[in-house]
Amino acid sequence: MNRQAQSAVLFLLGASLLHAATTDLYLRYVKQGLRPLVLVAGVVLVATAVATVWYERKRARRQKQHTADHGDGSENHEDHGNPEKHEGHKNPESHENPDSHEGHGHREPRISWLLVLPLLALILVAPPALGSYSATRTGTALQEPLAYPALPAAGPLSLSLVDYAGRAVYDHGRTLRHRQVQLTGFLALDRDGTPYLVRMALNCCAADAQPVKVALTGEVPPVLQPDTWLRVTGTYVPRRAEDPVNGGPIPFIEVTAAKPVAAPKDPYDESWNS
Repeated sequence: MNRQAQSAVLFLLGASLLHAATTDLYLRYVKQGLRPLVLVAGVVLVATAVATVWYERKRARRQKQHTADHGDGSENHEDHGNPEKHEGHKNPESHENPDSHEGHGHREPRISWLLVLPLLALILVAPPALGSYSATRTGTALQEPLAYPALPAAGPLSLSLVDYAGRAVYDHGRTLRHRQVQLTGFLALDRDGTPYLVRMALNCCAADAQPVKVALTGEVPPVLQPDTWLRVTGTYVPRRAEDPVNGGPIPFIEVTAAKPVAAPKDPYDESWNS
């Protein structure tokens, strides 16, 4: 892969980062606060690609000018001091090793072009956010909150799933009792068919995302499709289960109503470490 091809790959990668950062696509990979870094990375890659093309063209013009200035007459001068050329003899070393000539470039392995495949996959097929497949194969990552912010005194509580789970497990539902709660998450079904409402929580990026799960009981919809996003209305119940993967605590919610909703712009929950 020559310098021109390398610059093309850098440009495409930088353009992909800029496209992701100027839309909501980057939220599938990193948390919202890292958007400026994604933009900066895209700008640096594009600038590097442009600088590489400019440098290579400048070097090519310099070599062309050097050949034009010193190429004429030099061959004839060498011919006078080399009787082998007058007698029709060839230089065996140059014949056997053409790479020893000045001007012959080193041929890069063609397998290096495979580096382009991940880039094309990123451009053509953007992977979705992590969903039920990852959630059912990873243990719950629920952590004890440092504090419990005050909740509104009236009306249904619209809580993040992580906030509800933390209050239900570690505060024993003290601030949730006798209150209607609304949670939003995607569905995941355990191996025994237990339905979970899940949000993937992350510290930095999708690589470290882990699920926080709330088990559903009560008026659960009869037909459940994994990865369907639901807004659930229900009440706290002092019931818990152990996650079959890591034995972590999973609280329950008594469902009184549930309806499908569109996936949120930011599919991950960042509230667990905020």
